[in-house]
Amino acid sequence: MPSKYHHGELRTVLVSTSLDLIAEQGLKGFSVAEVARRAAVSPAAPYRHFPDRESLLAAVACRVALQLAEHVEASTAAQDDPAGKLAAAAGAYTAYVMDRRAGLHVVFAAGLDNPKYVELHEHSRKLMDHFLVLAFAVAPDPQTALELMEQLLAQAHGYATFQLDGVFAQHGYSTELVVRKSVESARIVIRGHLAPSGP
Repeated sequence: MPSKYHHGELRTVLVSTSLDLIAEQGLKGFSVAEVARRAAVSPAAPYRHFPDRESLLAAVACRVALQLAEHVEASTAAQDDPAGKLAAAAGAYTAYVMDRRAGLHVVFAAGLDNPKYVELHEHSRKLMDHFLVLAFAVAPDPQTALELMEQLLAQAHGYATFQLDGVFAQHGYSTELVVRKSVESARIVIRGHLAPSGP
């Protein structure tokens, strides 16, 4: 089956198709063969750009890291105070995962810790550094900032997963409502970390 795409276009199409496939079937359903079928190219065509499954997945993860960073930066731009920026970043993460059904579970998928995926590691580090900078701006010390970032990201991912899995749908929640709840919950967690500890 001859490729209908220009050499430079096929790589982009394969990444986009992979992201759509992961959105539908999760990482367990991701395969190079299925991506090729959906892109209407020969089974061998993807291997001209990606030597194996993990290389294609690394390119997808890089796209996710870039898009997440863009969403987080856009969400924080409208906020004035550090706590508001951090809470907005958590909400932006929830919104992205609900929209693309991809998040840090794709960015840090098994097998992608190989040093050869330089571009992925660069973008994933920038993404996490952005969250860390926001956490450092409100936390009293580095350890608290790390714990705060971990808790907020886990919570933000959980909100998105509950919506995607239909848990919130039973209550008629819209995606906008879920994002608002994610942001408000993030604010509560932030206030909890900043509150003075008891005797």
